[in-house]
Amino acid sequence: MSVDTTTSADSGGTPGNPGSDVESVVAIFRRVLESTEVTPDSDFFLLGGDSLIATRVLSAIARSHGVELSFDDFVLAPTPQGLAEQIATAR
Repeated sequence: MSVDTTTSADSGGTPGNPGSDVESVVAIFRRVLESTEVTPDSDFFLLGGDSLIATRVLSAIARSHGVELSFDDFVLAPTPQGLAEQIATAR
């Protein structure tokens, strides 16, 4: 039996702390893509993500950060760093 020691995506970032937001989005990407190969500058679509999986990322961001991003926002910034900047802007 294995224990999941990854960070929960629902733990979210701290408002006003972009570094924490980036870490949170990295954790979300890792969870939905089932990959540990995610860094702050990893492109979601190059990692194998598609539009259906992107909706899961957007939903997790809304739950954990209280920010509703659009799919267009996601396409314009498909990296954890880019989405963290979108989150900061939306606040």
